[in-house]
Amino acid sequence: MAVERTLSIIKPDATRRNLTGKINQKFEDAGLRIVAQKRIHLSPAQAGKFYEVHKDRPFYGELVEFMASEPVVVQVLEGENAIAKNREVMGATNPANADAGTIRKEFALSVGENSVHGSDAAETAKEEIAFFFSGLELVG
Repeated sequence: MAVERTLSIIKPDATRRNLTGKINQKFEDAGLRIVAQKRIHLSPAQAGKFYEVHKDRPFYGELVEFMASEPVVVQVLEGENAIAKNREVMGATNPANADAGTIRKEFALSVGENSVHGSDAAETAKEEIAFFFSGLELVG
């Protein structure tokens, strides 16, 4: 197994409800370490750039507006197979389809307000981490 890093975002619906600690506890309980973290408020332009891969999808505008609506917590998680482990802990995008005990099953309000984002592949993780963090901020 390989030690990996992945990006995690705790989204506005979760930060608004003060769930950051509860969500991070789930990551840590699953063996993931938080090696970088900051609370930021994305501008619409920044959110649009980050989610640019979805610009042709019907939900893009709503996603950008949501992600810029309130603060988010961006962080880098590290651990054995961190990308897959993070996605397992998050649960399915639609909380109705998420397994019991996952973040989305417990905390998501809807498909759109699903509390967390996680990188889906190694290359994506590398790009997403670099979007938010310099090498000096990765202190694992």
